[in-house]
Amino acid sequence: MSERPPASTSPATRWLGKGSTTQPLVPSDARSHHRSLVLQALYRGRGLSRADLSRDLGLSRVTISDVVADLVDEDFVVELGTRPASRPGKPATMLDVNREGHHIIGLDLSGLHSFVGVVTDLAGEVIHRAAVDIPRAQGEDAIVAAETLLAELVELAHRPVIGVGVGSPGIVDDRGVVLSAPNFGWRDVPLQARLATASGLPVAVANDADTAVVGEFSFGDGQPDMMLVRIGRGVGSGLMIDGRTVSGARHAAGEIGHVVSGTDDGELCVCGNRGCLERWLAIPRIDERLADPAADRHAVLTEAGRRLGIVLAPIVSALNLTEVVLAGPADTISGPLLTAAQSTMRDRMLPDSHGDMQLRMTELGPDLVLLGAVVLVLRGQLGVA
Repeated sequence: MSERPPASTSPATRWLGKGSTTQPLVPSDARSHHRSLVLQALYRGRGLSRADLSRDLGLSRVTISDVVADLVDEDFVVELGTRPASRPGKPATMLDVNREGHHIIGLDLSGLHSFVGVVTDLAGEVIHRAAVDIPRAQGEDAIVAAETLLAELVELAHRPVIGVGVGSPGIVDDRGVVLSAPNFGWRDVPLQARLATASGLPVAVANDADTAVVGEFSFGDGQPDMMLVRIGRGVGSGLMIDGRTVSGARHAAGEIGHVVSGTDDGELCVCGNRGCLERWLAIPRIDERLADPAADRHAVLTEAGRRLGIVLAPIVSALNLTEVVLAGPADTISGPLLTAAQSTMRDRMLPDSHGDMQLRMTELGPDLVLLGAVVLVLRGQLGVA
């Protein structure tokens, strides 16, 4: 994971949150917070001693020793050996997160033809992969397919699994309930609870585009102020402002797929409106147009890109974003589609407002959502952001 500069606030302020800094931490909260601080410091800066942690985190050596002892006992931290002594005295023992001692399961439910999943170590290195076909799966059948895939991955894991991260299409609330996913016919589906019950493991479910933007920021070249647009079965986006994901008042921030892109009506969408961006940009819609023997590939992709640029320009201008990252099939998105989106955005924005803002493809490929799902678990179970 790429390193980020430390926040200017103190550890206590970050833990308590805005408006809560006058309330003291209770002992159980403080201990949990200290564990998270130690794990995050070790995750980002391999090879630190107890003294390094005490100095860098501003915690007493006794506190650090107690926390590290617990983490070593739980097999989350390992001792690497001693650092070559640079001064008289006992050499310091170096520590690191035990990245290979536990597993994480990640699921991506956004595929066109299958659900895919991985078993990784704590560094996000993929150990096992699995997939389940979902031809035209809807409703309960799609949920059962996700449960089946998860069960297979649990069987493949040969280390303790600390949790499951899931990127799901649709609007997902902070309890992991899929409020609406039209392409699966899901409404108010308690997906997180269903998968947790089926597996007996902690599960975190988030929108697939929100999961992807976390993956791009953590494992890729994502900037703190960016938008990531996923183009696949549907079209969705994840927003990040100042290094924090934005979900919105009704958990629907970034749902640009059903924004009407133009004033020419267009085709009827599954949502009931006409001219939604998904009707121009979703991969099945593009494939349908390209299947016409009379279709001009360059023209079809250029129009899809133009519609994307129309929708993105006001968002990028209003939020003053640094970049927009596109994720999806590179053979479709890169080329005329990307070029048309770039030129349309720039034509509709003041040069002084967008500056060097860039629109680019992700370099993380098809594992983007899966890597974001890993981060969901690291953040939720270990406090590693």
